[in-house]
Amino acid sequence: MYLRVDRLQVELPMPSEPDPDAAANVQELLGGRFGEMSTLMNYTYQSFNFRGRKKVKPFYDLIANIATEELGHIELVAATINGLLTGASGGEEVTDAPLKGLKGKGIPHHYINSGLGALATNSLGKGWNGEYVFNSGDLVLDLLHNFFLENGARMAKIRVYESTDHPIARQMLGYLFVRGGVHALAYAKALEELTGVDVKKMLPIPKIPDSAFKEAKQFTDKGMHGKLYRFSPDDFKDISAIWSGEHPIDGTPLEVVDGLPESAGGPADPPEDKAVSSPGLHPEELQEIAQRLISRM
Repeated sequence: MYLRVDRLQVELPMPSEPDPDAAANVQELLGGRFGEMSTLMNYTYQSFNFRGRKKVKPFYDLIANIATEELGHIELVAATINGLLTGASGGEEVTDAPLKGLKGKGIPHHYINSGLGALATNSLGKGWNGEYVFNSGDLVLDLLHNFFLENGARMAKIRVYESTDHPIARQMLGYLFVRGGVHALAYAKALEELTGVDVKKMLPIPKIPDSAFKEAKQFTDKGMHGKLYRFSPDDFKDISAIWSGEHPIDGTPLEVVDGLPESAGGPADPPEDKAVSSPGLHPEELQEIAQRLISRM
């Protein structure tokens, strides 16, 4: 089971100028082949289907715990897309064509189907596919796939980074560069334990350190590239058998941290947008209803 905390893993800047085209690009990091939905569902199904886990528990704990962190990554990318779409409509009066200015920009489903919200699609608006999930049942093969998946995700993030300088997107990308790097290194270390092959020598892929990106450097300066967070009060403690030693790039000590990332921000709270009837055509009435319900508590 999961325990949900209503906080983003990192604080995002307040929405400023909308950028529907950037929102479309960021969609690739959510619902693309190498997006956060893929990392989440790959690791989740591998953990669900992990047989004989008691005999090789550190590896099960590693996959299951990283899967939990990926839930927060989906939330963060979705919040970024919502921030990029905030203010994209051209007014509040629905009879005055407030969405006219969005024609030819971004993904039409953002405003036609989802009320200027994130989609379970890639950058072309094509839906995420369950066939992206790889779970062979063979531990080495699954870990090798996960290593590949994390590095494919990093390549996509770098290319999205190159496509936009919007502060919301850049903050999210800087954080995920570092956290994705932790996961890639964790899978490399797991493979080394199982096979003796020093897979971590291949990192980073491509050969650009996270600290080269100013938005990521703020997190590497805090040593977050050496921290693997344990998202459970009592379980998955055996990950420390794998996640230990020093970071191969700069010697930062590797440590398992219990609880939420110290970078955690507040909850995501995208503002209402009357042009797309979100949260409703008459939000004042909805607020009155909500307040009436709260008064009963």
